[in-house]
Amino acid sequence: MTSSETVPTDPAPFRRMTPRSKSESHRAATPLELFFDLCFVVAVAQAGSQLAHDLASGHLGHGLYSYAFAFFAIWWAWMNFSWFASAYDVDDVPYRLTTLVQITGVLILAAGVPRIFADQDLTLSVVGYVVMRLAMVTQWLRAAACESGGARTMALRYAAGITVCQIGWGLVLLVPEGARVWVLPLGIVAELSVPALAELHSQSTWHPQHIAERYGLFTLIVLGETVSAATLAMQAALDEHEALGELIPLATGGILICFAAWWIYFARPVHHLLTSSRRSFLWGYGHYLVLGSAAAIGAGMEVAIEYATGEAHIGAEAATAAVTVPTALYLFTVWLLHARHTKRGPAEVLLLPVAAVAVLACTLLGASGVLAAGLVCAAAVATGVTLHSRQS
Repeated sequence: MTSSETVPTDPAPFRRMTPRSKSESHRAATPLELFFDLCFVVAVAQAGSQLAHDLASGHLGHGLYSYAFAFFAIWWAWMNFSWFASAYDVDDVPYRLTTLVQITGVLILAAGVPRIFADQDLTLSVVGYVVMRLAMVTQWLRAAACESGGARTMALRYAAGITVCQIGWGLVLLVPEGARVWVLPLGIVAELSVPALAELHSQSTWHPQHIAERYGLFTLIVLGETVSAATLAMQAALDEHEALGELIPLATGGILICFAAWWIYFARPVHHLLTSSRRSFLWGYGHYLVLGSAAAIGAGMEVAIEYATGEAHIGAEAATAAVTVPTALYLFTVWLLHARHTKRGPAEVLLLPVAAVAVLACTLLGASGVLAAGLVCAAAVATGVTLHSRQS
């Protein structure tokens, strides 16, 4: 096995950033990557908490817009690091220090998330985001210095594209607040375009199993944050109101939804689906909806609990929709990205889309809708297991 195929267990302080092999055996997430993910959860928790506050106050449009932008910044920085690390993780001192700078950036971004929701103040979050992304530029420049030919061109395109985008975000802060609603989508499109343009003629050597594991681990962490947020909201409600009759059905429904979300995502291995850069990029980009909806389920549970204790300024159906809508979106996007590719027969293929529609219909049940949605999700898992066992 050559030096480009694996990283020594006791690496030298400084190493050449040579690409890792896509066929490397036993490729797994590193402790640094796991630490990176855990720090990102701070930002996810901030975005979810602020979304819950807006939804409970009846500020639907403002909450969804702010959440979509904040979560994009979190997810995009995480995603770019994960794909780069899959190809170029040399685990030496400069690599580790640069990654720690990126973690610092996400903590700054997380500190600025409440300001995005409160008064559309982007300054602190943009500063944190730019810190993360410029650190990523140094990683790509380092990769370019050790590459040649098409791979070098690709690395330089990444570095240039990310730099231009960060200049753009700095200029966004100078745009009047009323015009930002039109400018922000342009910045997002520019960010999304960088990988496609950079890898137009030469692709990075990301590892399919490693990428599948990285996405799975981040999904686990986001689901864990959802459970944590719902638990803390439930505890606070019980301390103040002791409304067991209203809260037990909510807790039951929320637990069933989270358990089903885990089961459905990890029902089958997905790395074998990542057969090309185009397909893998679409799969990776689509996880914005998977991860965003998973985190929003926790925010929705907070809203439903606040409604049950009389603290939310919305109706029963709106409070239930805060849970059922992201749950349905999660079920559908997981099905669309990978579950449908591993199903056999129309019953298995259509199970999750039908379950998503049924979960949405639970919104009409008002206060009992969350429990009903949890039962639908549990029934979908049980049905899927039964169908698969019969076909095995």
